[in-house]
Amino acid sequence: MLSISLEEFLIWKKKQLSKGGDQQSFAILLDCIGGLSASDLNLMSINLEGKLHLKNKLDFLESVWDDHLLNFCPIQYLCGITFWRDLKLKVTNKVLIPRPETELIIDIVFNLFRRKSEKLFFTELGTGSGAISIALALAYPSSDGVATDIDQDALEIATKNFINSSKQSNLKFYCGNWWSPLESFKGKIDLAISNPPYIPKDTYDKLPKEVKNFEPKVALLGGEDGLTHIRKIIQKAPLFLKEKGWLILENHFDQGEQVKQLLLKNQFTSIEIVKDLSGIGRFTIGRYK
Repeated sequence: MLSISLEEFLIWKKKQLSKGGDQQSFAILLDCIGGLSASDLNLMSINLEGKLHLKNKLDFLESVWDDHLLNFCPIQYLCGITFWRDLKLKVTNKVLIPRPETELIIDIVFNLFRRKSEKLFFTELGTGSGAISIALALAYPSSDGVATDIDQDALEIATKNFINSSKQSNLKFYCGNWWSPLESFKGKIDLAISNPPYIPKDTYDKLPKEVKNFEPKVALLGGEDGLTHIRKIIQKAPLFLKEKGWLILENHFDQGEQVKQLLLKNQFTSIEIVKDLSGIGRFTIGRYK
């Protein structure tokens, strides 16, 4: 451990943030590479004479921060870690960085299934880092879940994240495209969730460099209109859901009505477009019959 004064650290921190970037990204850098959590810094801030203990030298932290700023590489990939709800997750450029707005999916599930003792059978299609499925497996310890992904590398990351987050064994991972690995679970699923690729091609072409140049295209691009994968998921969902089973989808900010119509055509009821904290119709949910 390297020891420096709080005053020296605060001067250095001010210099780094003056170059650009945001406080949240800088906090990830400090926590994951510096070994300084936000609570550590809050405790130290009342005593400017105190000492901080770092895992790495300030020069090294600065080089990572400069890489983030100059090359537009997401700080989560440089650190290999991201934070999502109360989870600390491993991430690489093989998986999408889970977004804060996606956290609301867990709250939607809590509203649908209020008793944490319920024995649900849930699935997540396109799990990536495993964030959603892991959060649900922890919240509903009596339930069982299956998470799928088309990329074996992503599944290895998700599996490690589950092992690191829990001693439970109520979540399994299967490799394959959407529903294809779940043939043996037809008609047995209480809840299916997916945050699929939904960005239309013309929008994808205009994405910021830090997204387009680093995050996996396969996890973002949803075809010409952004609905290619959402259509496939909805069309096959009735084969796999129990009667009265729920489907929760994340979609692009302007796709809610289109997704609602797709659900109606496939015999879903109780359809609702759920807004995120910015007032955007980010999620569309429906119950099968």
